Amino acid sequence: MPDFLLSALLAGLAVAMVAGPLGSFAVWRRMAYFGDTLAHSALLGITFGLLLGINLNLAVALGCLLLAILLVAMQHNRFLATDTLLGILAHSTLALGLVCVSLFSGTRIDLMAYLFGDILSVNTLDLASIWLISLVVIGALIWLWRPLLAITVHEELAQVEGVAVTKVRTALMLLMALVIAIAMKVVGVLLITALLIIPAAASRRLTRSPETMAIGASIIGALAVSLGLFASFKWDSPAGPSIVLAATLLFVLTLGKKQPL
Repeated sequence: MPDFLLSALLAGLAVAMVAGPLGSFAVWRRMAYFGDTLAHSALLGITFGLLLGINLNLAVALGCLLLAILLVAMQHNRFLATDTLLGILAHSTLALGLVCVSLFSGTRIDLMAYLFGDILSVNTLDLASIWLISLVVIGALIWLWRPLLAITVHEELAQVEGVAVTKVRTALMLLMALVIAIAMKVVGVLLITALLIIPAAASRRLTRSPETMAIGASIIGALAVSLGLFASFKWDSPAGPSIVLAATLLFVLTLGKKQPL
């Protein structure tokens, strides 16, 4: 196996590992649009990274985290319906990011790599940061698993039982922002939500408990990464979209199963 393909596979597996449980919560809590909004804001983070002269991956992560905090504050004030707010922010941040990036005429920017991913160009530093963030997020999810399940099942009842609902919900959004930031390298800002949602939706049809669904989503995501990279290597197709298509194929194969969860 070529070194660049091995690095791509390891990066994709790290993202799939953490996208599984996070994607499960996104499915349970109907947060797909929230993921889209954060993903679209990644281009704006790239712009700020170029302006400030800092590492672009770090800039994207900071941008996603700041937008997640802004969304939490806006949702708390409830001056707009959540789906309306997300729709406005998703498309306005994407448009603003595209315009700002295009203004850097003197800077070589591979816009397609940011939009659709460039997993085959993952280097050692990228790989280390992806695995580090993935392990941190997995650790945080294990620690917050029961409170997250409690607020997912019934927020008001969880609050009565002493769960800090706002803090736990905010933590979930921040964790999702971190994963979206590292997943941008794998599938790009336009396809990140697919990697979160599709494996979780497929796993939901095959499992009977929240824990097995989360683990199953990670396994299906890992299979999708492996199949997508194989297809990209064999037929010279774009790696990011190939991974998403592989996940979609695996989801289609589960449609014959009765949904137990």
